Amino acid sequence: MNSVYHTELSSHEGTRCQFNGGRCAIKLGIDVHQDFYVVVMQEGGSNPKPPQRFHKEAFLQWAAKLARSGAQVYAVYEACGFGFSLQRQLSALGIECYVVCPQKLDEQNRRVKTDGLDARALCLKLDRFLQGNRHALALVRVPSIEEEQARALHRQREQLVKVRKVLEAQGRSLMLNHGIEPVQQWWKQRAFATLAVPQWIKELLGNSQPVVLSLQQKIDQLTLQLQSAAQYQPPRGLGKMTSVIIDREIGDWRRFNNRRQIASYTGLCPGDSSGQKRLQSCVTKHGNPRLRAALVELAWRLVRFQPNYRAVCKWKDQLTSGAARKKAIVALARQLAVDLWRVRTGRLTPEQLGLEI
Repeated sequence: MNSVYHTELSSHEGTRCQFNGGRCAIKLGIDVHQDFYVVVMQEGGSNPKPPQRFHKEAFLQWAAKLARSGAQVYAVYEACGFGFSLQRQLSALGIECYVVCPQKLDEQNRRVKTDGLDARALCLKLDRFLQGNRHALALVRVPSIEEEQARALHRQREQLVKVRKVLEAQGRSLMLNHGIEPVQQWWKQRAFATLAVPQWIKELLGNSQPVVLSLQQKIDQLTLQLQSAAQYQPPRGLGKMTSVIIDREIGDWRRFNNRRQIASYTGLCPGDSSGQKRLQSCVTKHGNPRLRAALVELAWRLVRFQPNYRAVCKWKDQLTSGAARKKAIVALARQLAVDLWRVRTGRLTPEQLGLEI
C-alpha cells in the first residue's frame, strides 16, 4: 500500500527540524481588536494553522504555555490605537514581538478582508522576515514607557487646542449665519462683555464661553510646563516648547545612524518615479506626522529669525516666489531635522550651522 506524505513547507526551517529532531520556532500573526485577538500560528516551516479567536486574558495564558514549551516564540501585529501594551506583555513572557506599520495585507488583491486572513498574512510575513528577508516587515520602534508618558503631555495640549478652535469657530459661525460680523476671540472676557449681538445669541454663546476659557487656562498651564522642561536655551526662533516637542517625538536621537535615516523618518523626502527619467513626486509623508508639522512650522519661523542659517541661505532665492516657496520650506524643514540631529548627537554646534542663540 502506497502512503502519501504531505510535506509542504514554507521555509527551510521545517526541513531542518524534521531531520534534526529539534523544536521548531513558533510564529504568531495577531490581528488586534479591543476585546479579542485573532491569532494564526505557524510551527517551523509548516503551513499556518487555522485562525483562533481569544479573549485578551485567555490569549496571554495560551502564549505563556507556548513560551514554556521550550520553543522560540515570535509574534507580530500591526500598530493601532491600542498602544504597545500587548508587545510589552508578550516580551515579559519571553516572546519576541514585533510591531509593524499598518498596511494592505491582501497581496493577491482578492478584495476579501477578514481577521483570519489578516492574521495569516502577518504570520507569513513574519516567517519571511525570520528567514532573512528584512524587507518583509516594516517595523515600528516601540517607545519606552517613560517616552510615552513624556510625549503624552504635548499631545494632550494639541488635542485641547483643537477642541478650543472648534468651539471658537462654532461661535463665529453662529454670528455669521445671522448677518453679524464675527468677532475674533469672542470668548475672551473683555470681548464677550462688549459683544454687539442680540441677547438670545449671547445666551447661546454663553453656553460655550466658560468651556473655552477653561480650555485656554489648561492650555496655558501645559505650555508653561512644556517650556520649563527645556534642558537648554534653544537658538533664536526655535522656542523652548517646540524644542521639547521635537525632542520628545524623536525619543532618542542616537537611534539614527546617518542623515538619510532621520530625513526619511520625518516623511519630508520627495518620492521618486521608476524608469529612465527621474521625476520627483510629492513628499512621502512616511513617519511621524506630529514631528513633520512641528518642523514645517519651525522652518517658517527660522526664515524670519535666523537669516544667517545656512539652510535658509541655500533656499533664500526660492523663498521669495509663490510657486516654489512651499517646496523650499519643505526642503528647509528636512534639512533642519538633519541639523538638529547633528546638534543633539554632538556632531556640530548651532554656531557652526549659522544659528544664533
